[in-house]
Amino acid sequence: MEETKTTSPLRALICEDEGMTVMLLRQALISGGYEVVGEAPEGESAVRLALEKRPDFILMDINMPGMDGIQATEKIMQQFPVPIIMITAYSEKALVEEAMDAGACNYLTKPIVSEQLLPVVLAALRRFDEMQTLRKEVGDLKETLETRKIVEKAKGLLMKRAQIDEPDAFKRMQKMARDRCVTMKVIATEILNAESLYK
Repeated sequence: MEETKTTSPLRALICEDEGMTVMLLRQALISGGYEVVGEAPEGESAVRLALEKRPDFILMDINMPGMDGIQATEKIMQQFPVPIIMITAYSEKALVEEAMDAGACNYLTKPIVSEQLLPVVLAALRRFDEMQTLRKEVGDLKETLETRKIVEKAKGLLMKRAQIDEPDAFKRMQKMARDRCVTMKVIATEILNAESLYK
């Protein structure tokens, strides 16, 4: 008989200062198959626990004693990007927008009904994944454009120095990269650095 793999439940951190809300959130998350790894009643401990426990997602109250949820979200996102769902007692659009600008993926308005929590969590997890994919694609694109720019510059230099045409310069750079098992960007950078010695 084949063994079925059991995946461990996603881990949640609850950052909320109202005891009743914490209890409701904890019960709803556990019923939904999630694991609660910690609870923080104010912003400073929210940041500390997020970095310590590395949860899969965070429920963060906007208004907490000391550092508020928006500031805590900013600090967490700078050091440990993670899906964050804001909890607010207000329907103030400005606060929600500020929270989303800080990096939150979704929000819940109090009083929270446990049935509305799980769909919001799923939507936040999905949105976060999409954003991370997009950031990676943008980063890859920037890297590709930067490499292309450096390679073109180095190729032009090589053509001038070795008195060869463009295809030959490119082939020579490719061979150098292959022989040394390095990228074209490394070779191009070395060519440009060597040129700066002649200046």
